[in-house]
Amino acid sequence: MTTPLTVVFAGTPDFAARHLEGLIDGPHQIVSVISQPDRPAGRGKRLQHSPVKTVALDKGLPVWQPETLKTAESEVILTRFDCDILIVVAYGLILPAAILPIPRLGCLNVHASLLPRWRGAAPVQSAIEAGDTETGVSVMAMEPGLDTGPVLLTRTLPIQPHHTSGTLLNDLAEIGVTALAASLDQIDTLLAAALSQHHDEATYAHKIDKTEAALDWSGDAADLARRIRAFCPAPGCYTHLQSDRFKVLSAYAKAQPHNGRTGEILSADETGLQVACGDGILVITEAQLPGAKAQPIATLLNGHRERLQPGQLFNAVTGA
Repeated sequence: MTTPLTVVFAGTPDFAARHLEGLIDGPHQIVSVISQPDRPAGRGKRLQHSPVKTVALDKGLPVWQPETLKTAESEVILTRFDCDILIVVAYGLILPAAILPIPRLGCLNVHASLLPRWRGAAPVQSAIEAGDTETGVSVMAMEPGLDTGPVLLTRTLPIQPHHTSGTLLNDLAEIGVTALAASLDQIDTLLAAALSQHHDEATYAHKIDKTEAALDWSGDAADLARRIRAFCPAPGCYTHLQSDRFKVLSAYAKAQPHNGRTGEILSADETGLQVACGDGILVITEAQLPGAKAQPIATLLNGHRERLQPGQLFNAVTGA
């Protein structure tokens, strides 16, 4: 094991908070935590701490929340921390090139994919939607490019048919915490042996736009089922039932021919809503109507059976 390091940690969401908790339980000294500024959230739009800030304050760690790191002042502040390493996990803001060499050992990033596959903002969603059978985490030495730095260590994880982006991210956080700890334990050796990525094999996971969540029933049922898993819990796939947004939370595909119109409910019972697609049938097993809780289809039918009769049509209104 290496000598305990002085660490600055930068992160924002739950995934990052799990890694911060793992660091707190380890031998290294966290001298400061960087997180995005408090944002309005919830129905009341009150300012809320990020999950990382919540953990840091609970543990008595100092928190710095700059609007940007692209200032001379940010460089001065980070220099004053006099840290060995800056660890970045889902921070959400770009680190400028001038920041990267300030820590003695540079900056490490824990990225939720097996780089160079799925560089970018939404690697977990992209892996599920593409039908990948495995993913993982990569601990990377940061450089100015987008997720292009040498990889120190990876851990792999099979993608199961039941995984949503939420449950997969939770499982990836578990292996990410141990991967980060192992990287810090062997940091000098791993930095010296870090391998450059095969840049010609890179794929990119673009930031998801909410308009992508509208289900296009002319598509393949298997593609729609993967997208529903990929977009659960957020932004959440949806269609429209008459004028109401109908959020689809869980579904699976059947490779079965049909004579229905695209978006038509073919059958409705406690096992699910069978909906005609351009290729195959999508069976919706959990959904949500406006103003109601998410419910299994068996429960939803108890109060809305007349609206979910075979022959009714779902339609996607893109951008709605």
